[in-house]
Amino acid sequence: MNGTTVLGLVTAGGILILLFEMMRRRRLREKYAVLWATVAFAVVLLAVFPVILTEATDLLGLQLPSNLLFFGASVVILAMTLQHSSELGRLEERTRTLAEELALLRLELQQESQSVTDSDADADADA
Repeated sequence: MNGTTVLGLVTAGGILILLFEMMRRRRLREKYAVLWATVAFAVVLLAVFPVILTEATDLLGLQLPSNLLFFGASVVILAMTLQHSSELGRLEERTRTLAEELALLRLELQQESQSVTDSDADADADA
């Protein structure tokens, strides 16, 4: 086993350990855990069978396997960033809607409280 294989396996193992620990502490949702498990599996696959990366590099006409590896990593990071941006926008909209609903409920409660106070004052005046 060469150094690259060992480094890949250690990295994948570290990712999986961190993944399970974060899930155990409820710091990571399952949908992201699947993504990171896929990344760890790909790292193991490329560490054990580096010829896959070499063959894919030749097939795509690139000069170095590291170019393909960096390109693939960039695409994964871009996809994750787009997904997180989409989710952030959705959550911002939901937060705004909830804030508006809360403001309306507070106004309604304040109006009810005011009407109860006014009717109590009228009842005391009549007595």
